[in-house]
Amino acid sequence: MRRIGMYGTWLALFMVAGACSKKTAPELPAPDRAPVERATPVTDDDASARARAEAEARARAEAERRRSILAERVFFGYDSADLDEQALAVLARKVELLRADTPIRLQIEGHADERGSIEYNLALGMRRAQSIMSYLVGFGVDAGRFRVESFGEDRPLTQGTTESAWAQNRRGEFVILGGVSAAR
Repeated sequence: MRRIGMYGTWLALFMVAGACSKKTAPELPAPDRAPVERATPVTDDDASARARAEAEARARAEAERRRSILAERVFFGYDSADLDEQALAVLARKVELLRADTPIRLQIEGHADERGSIEYNLALGMRRAQSIMSYLVGFGVDAGRFRVESFGEDRPLTQGTTESAWAQNRRGEFVILGGVSAAR
């Protein structure tokens, strides 16, 4: 009886193994037979188009660099229209561009902090704008390329009644009127 039980176990194992072996493996999808792309020779038209695109990208980057320099602000001390070392460094970068690129025209705007009367701050803003213009003209840049305007305390850069807020509001700003980027 023991042998019959053992034969039965073996028979069951063979049947299970046989049933498993009859299962077919799932079919793998056929490999994609897309055509192999061959490198096409670069034509003179392609090379010149690429060169033009690179030149235009360099020109845009250079124009953006110039706009950035021209837009840099100049800051002033309390109740002063004097240009300090930091302001002179900013203006020196502007002089270089203005002398090299004569079509550039700028509006120079003078600003003041909120301390002082409206009339006093308008006059102080004008002195600041004129101080900037005089410095630029002193380096041979034609005065006709500038327009000066004062906004006094009317257009604060930073709100607040702290020394750091007031320092940000005592400034000269520049608006490009023509030349490198008249169309913003």
